[in-house]
Amino acid sequence: MVPVILVLLLALILFGAGFALKALWWVAVAVLVVWLLGFLFRSTGAGGGRTRWYRW
Repeated sequence: MVPVILVLLLALILFGAGFALKALWWVAVAVLVVWLLGFLFRSTGAGGGRTRWYRW
């Protein structure tokens, strides 16, 4: 009975990890899209040059 429980627990952990990794990929794609949009639509500064849209 213990090996069956261990196999089911392992399958549950691997399924959870796979779902988390897939969710993290979607988050990474969303952040990349936001960054690219901010890079493309940044405003011009006082000197006519483009400024950074982030504050680092």
